[in-house]
Amino acid sequence: MTSPSVEFIGMIGTHDASETRPATGPAIDPAYTARFARAHEDAGFDRILIGYSSTRPDGPQVAAYVAARTERLGLLIAHRPGFIAPTLAARSFATLDQFTEGRVAVHTITGGNDAEQRRDGDYLDKDERYDRTDEYLGILRRAWSSSESFSHEGRHYRFEDYTPGVLPHRPSGIPLYFGGSSEAAYRVGGKHADTFALWGEPLAETAEQIASVRAAAEAAGRTEPPGISASFRPILAPTEELAWERAHRILDTIKAGAGRPFFPNSPHHTGTPTPQNAGSQRLLAAAAKADLHDRCLWTPTATATGAGGNTTALVGTPETVAQALLDYIDIGVTTILIRGFDPLDDAIDYGRHLLPLVRQELAHRAATAAPLTLAGSAR
Repeated sequence: MTSPSVEFIGMIGTHDASETRPATGPAIDPAYTARFARAHEDAGFDRILIGYSSTRPDGPQVAAYVAARTERLGLLIAHRPGFIAPTLAARSFATLDQFTEGRVAVHTITGGNDAEQRRDGDYLDKDERYDRTDEYLGILRRAWSSSESFSHEGRHYRFEDYTPGVLPHRPSGIPLYFGGSSEAAYRVGGKHADTFALWGEPLAETAEQIASVRAAAEAAGRTEPPGISASFRPILAPTEELAWERAHRILDTIKAGAGRPFFPNSPHHTGTPTPQNAGSQRLLAAAAKADLHDRCLWTPTATATGAGGNTTALVGTPETVAQALLDYIDIGVTTILIRGFDPLDDAIDYGRHLLPLVRQELAHRAATAAPLTLAGSAR
């Protein structure tokens, strides 16, 4: 039996900022954005995630800018259903996919924070949002695959004789990724997603979520379950001691409030002690159990940020962190999303020191059907 391949996804922003780096200058720095994207392409990432929030630059426009300045890098565009019509979204993404010759994927985020949703005028509650997302994604799929006009009348959307004038570059359509950790997310994502995205929890909890996603996919009548993405914040150094010293420096900087979380849930940033979304709640629950899980999953960074986004770290040498990522691949993870607390420099380091180790092991397994233990990383 051969071992699966893995997809690596990075994440870019339009200016230099993170939980440890205070933003300076305008919200959009074109030169930095291009440099950041090219660093991921040079590092060997398959895709980059372009995030979404009510205060961030428009994702499809960022993606178009990045596509013009890279050659092969895939573009995973975060998208919230409900703010534009699904037919318009279908054309928008298909148009960009045609211009980029199939480099577009869409990451669906239904939304887990009422206040954040209302900033863009969305007053539906969580259950209604997931019901809308279910309907929305069904329309997207049909708009990307139909060569004939069709009409739709549902609870949230109604239109007549929509004609798909532009289809995706590939007959298989545009890949749909889906994020969430609630029962509603499992149900809708299990039905529609090509890849279901999870934040970096301990192995046991991640395995439980994978089982929930697969059960939801089976209940929806799917014969093949979605792929699974897991997200981490690797903290690397040449030795274990140096890696842990660096991790604690990062934690101290976060606690000092120097930067800002991607989705600011923490009391320091919002005054709201408990995040609404299930993913953040799960990260905080794991952090409450222990600081260190499994091989090298470290949770204090999640606690310090209020779990505002994917905030659990993998700490150690590249060999140790590579083996930790392989542990997740062994339980069914097919995509790894990693981003650093020093975003640009870390992306470069991941390409030099981390991605090759994981790919080397997977290639070895495919060739020999026998696991290879990376030097210095035994449990």
